[in-house]
Amino acid sequence: MPHVNIKHFPKQLTAEESAELVAGVTAAVTKAFGCDEGVVSIAVEPVAQEEWQDRVYGPEIADRKDLLHKTPSY
Repeated sequence: MPHVNIKHFPKQLTAEESAELVAGVTAAVTKAFGCDEGVVSIAVEPVAQEEWQDRVYGPEIADRKDLLHKTPSY
C-alpha cells in the first residue's frame, strides 16, 4: 500500500523518462500518505487508443466519478 496504476496510450519511455516518472510519483505518494517509499508500487500500462473507451474511460472514469480527484477534459 499504496499502489498506483498509470494507464496511457502506447508510448515507449526511455529508461530516464521511466525513472523520472517513478521518482515523481513515488515522491508525491509518500508525501501525501506519509509512508515509506518501500511500500509504494507503480504499474505503467499501455492501452491502445481504440480500446481506451471500453477498458479505461467507461469502467474507471465515467463509472467511478465519486473516486476521481481530477477529471479529464475530454
